[in-house]
Amino acid sequence: MASKLNRILSPCPLRHSGESAMTFELETAAHPENLRRVVIEPVTRVEGHGKVTLLMDENNRVHQARFHIVEFRGFEKFIQGRPYTEVPVLVQRLCGICPVSHHLAATKAMDQIVGATITPSAEKLRRLMHMGQILQSHALHFFYLASPDLLFGFDAEVGQRNIVGVATAFPDIARQGIALRKYGQEIIRLTAGKRVHGTGSIPGGVNKNLNRAERDGLLAEIDQIIAWSLAAVQMVKKLFSDRPEFYTGFGFYRSSFMSLVRPDGALDLYHGGLRARDEHGQDIFDHLDTDRYWDVIHEEVKPWSYMKFPFIRSRGPEEGWYRVGPLARVNNCDFIPSPLAEQERQVFKQAGDATHATLAYHWTRMIEMLHCAEVIRELLLDDDLSGDDLVNTGERQLRGVGVIEAPRGTLIHHYRINEDEQIVRANLIVSTTHNNHAMNEAIRQVALQYLDGQELTEGLLNHIEVAIRAFDPCLSCATHALGKMPLEVELLDAAGTQVGRLVKNSEEPDWCAPS
Repeated sequence: MASKLNRILSPCPLRHSGESAMTFELETAAHPENLRRVVIEPVTRVEGHGKVTLLMDENNRVHQARFHIVEFRGFEKFIQGRPYTEVPVLVQRLCGICPVSHHLAATKAMDQIVGATITPSAEKLRRLMHMGQILQSHALHFFYLASPDLLFGFDAEVGQRNIVGVATAFPDIARQGIALRKYGQEIIRLTAGKRVHGTGSIPGGVNKNLNRAERDGLLAEIDQIIAWSLAAVQMVKKLFSDRPEFYTGFGFYRSSFMSLVRPDGALDLYHGGLRARDEHGQDIFDHLDTDRYWDVIHEEVKPWSYMKFPFIRSRGPEEGWYRVGPLARVNNCDFIPSPLAEQERQVFKQAGDATHATLAYHWTRMIEMLHCAEVIRELLLDDDLSGDDLVNTGERQLRGVGVIEAPRGTLIHHYRINEDEQIVRANLIVSTTHNNHAMNEAIRQVALQYLDGQELTEGLLNHIEVAIRAFDPCLSCATHALGKMPLEVELLDAAGTQVGRLVKNSEEPDWCAPS
């Protein structure tokens, strides 16, 4: 209980609900100074550091809920002045879980800067690297981080709700999850040079191919990987059939979705145009050139989080927020270009309201893992992977935009260089940032459904974390807002008496807008 209910402070002033669309009030408190503050810190089984704050009255009625990102990294600023050639390796230090995604998105931006036309061998090797990354990341999240909640229950004994508990109670499931991730990591090692923070993708192409022996080694295991991925989809489907509340009873809401799609409308995790559809399935924009993403997406900065709040310009900040990631991609695409995954997509689309359910992220994540396994088998049979035509350059440009579908959703890297080939501007909109509003809406719904008016327990508070974990957030990647977060520093003597205090008030955000 202590790990979840970190502290309760009373009294606590009630913030004005207009500060953010994510702030909510169920009723106007007669005496807001009597509200207590409940903090879930840290949010567990996610990448990075975050916390949730709830303001509650004496009857445990929830008046406000917020998801805060409390760490700051600032890559958009400190890469300025660095040579553009360093960026694909440098920016993947944002994260040790999804470095390949940043590596490839940055390289795609640099392809534009060097004027490259990517060769078939280079593109297929990058796609293989990307499929390995998504496969291992989806396996890591589902089996290591999410499955304890799904297999044991949200309010199960906290000592059981972890990967060790899964390995003890469901050893076959745990072994499969470990093997799936290991296979994806091996693909990354062979294509990028090492499993974490590799160097395989370079501006204009790649720096190595795969020989026949390497391809045969991966092919020897791929049929088993596909079988395990299909079994994972079946397991999630059974969890949904056994727990009807997963459909519309847990953190449910309808929203817009955004993702990349291929020119023919198919799911494409590496390249394509941007498609956004509203909560009714109507197009907001479709096949938009990713170079013009800023025409349709704007970002707000809030004083209480280091994570930005993107929205679709035409709909405004209140209505224009959206979801990205597996749930968005499977909903948005017209079909998945691999037979087993497409068959499972058809089953999912027949699930009605479940296509908007927060927990359906797990279902669609496993469908995508199956798709990646199928694509990996197809790519490994292609002799272009062993080709020698790996790099191409052309006329130098001063700006580049790289967009890719990372495991957690659409990832945008945008850079401008000067005549000395140094980075002068950078804007990164990462997957978790796109989902910022959506995650807050999910915890809002869960707070209303499960916590409001209830005596708080560790299990009930874990319901909030379950909603956040469904998005597989990478909070380290998402901490890029500058200048707006207020800072207060207190100097205390040995007796605890305050002897000094400095306060930095909220200011206009000091971040690099696209240009």
